[in-house]
Amino acid sequence: MTSIEKSGRSMEEALESALSELGVSEEDVIVEVIEEPSRGFLGILGGKDAKIRVTLKKDRAEIACEFLTGLLDRMNIDGTVETRIQGDSRLLEVSGNDLGLLIGRHGQTLKHLEFLTNVVSSKGIGNIRRIFVDVGGYRRKKERILEDMARNAARKVERTGRSSFLRPMDARDRRIVHMALQANGRVATHSEGDEPFRRVVISPRRNLNATLRHR
Repeated sequence: MTSIEKSGRSMEEALESALSELGVSEEDVIVEVIEEPSRGFLGILGGKDAKIRVTLKKDRAEIACEFLTGLLDRMNIDGTVETRIQGDSRLLEVSGNDLGLLIGRHGQTLKHLEFLTNVVSSKGIGNIRRIFVDVGGYRRKKERILEDMARNAARKVERTGRSSFLRPMDARDRRIVHMALQANGRVATHSEGDEPFRRVVISPRRNLNATLRHR
């Protein structure tokens, strides 16, 4: 981590100088007091300036990567973590052998792992909205399965003219379905129900338009 030491007649002056040099705000640094200021004899002789050490906090993605790498070490799992940029988010991909323990049944362990990674990294700096975690390509495979399911359901809706109600999904999986059918002008998607039973409904677009006209 980047650290600098600064002195000033007061703690505030020393901190302001350090923040100016680093080009960051106070929320982005850790401040350690090396020496507090003193006024000296009669406020003139023997006075000492304040001296502080200012350390730039780690980037959020860096903290997340270190957390996952450390977890692999503690679990004796031979794996590596690679970070990919996805707009204002970051995807951390874990690759290696015997990663099933990190995925769990139906990906439940992976979901909790991603949540913990976001909590641990939340104190880091950087304009990163969210950290996503994938293990052994599990999420990519699941996304392809959801996209195929969505397209198959859409074809059935086009053929029968009746709406299709998919199984309950979490918000992330529902978004994959919505995005997969976004360009399909013959069907429309929306979500119904309350969590954790909220599901995607695929409807013929003409039926949806008729419903909206009669509301």
